[in-house]
Formats: sequence, C-alpha cells, structure tokens
Amino acid sequence: MQGVIAMMSKNNTNGRNQFAMLTIDDLVSQDHLVRKIDAALDFEFIYPIVEATYSDLGRPSIDPVILIK
Repeated sequence: MQGVIAMMSKNNTNGRNQFAMLTIDDLVSQDHLVRKIDAALDFEFIYPIVEATYSDLGRPSIDPVILIK
C-alpha cells in the first residue's frame, strides 16, 4: 500500500488543537483482507483500459488504481 498520510485533528476544551500524523499503513492491520488482495493482484492492467478516458487538460486526475482499490 502506498504511504498516504492522513491528518486527524481534535479540539480540546482548553482551546488548543491537537494533530496526529497517521499513514494508511498505520490504520490498516497487517492481516486485513485489503492487504492480501493488494499482494495477490497486480492492478497495472487498469492503466491501458482507462487511458483513453483521461485528458491532459483540466484538473489533475485521481489515479485509477486508487479508485478501483
């Protein structure tokens, strides 16, 4: 899995904010089904299938493999 960083915040009653830097790897246990699927399947086959639907114009696209996963 890619090391995507998520930032979670929590408001305290004393008026200060607390932030914790987490990665997706920290949140998903090592024996989770999604890790087994990620290890067993090569998702590279998706790129040629969707290549014609993406444009160089406009906003940056979301990686199609991430959308499928």
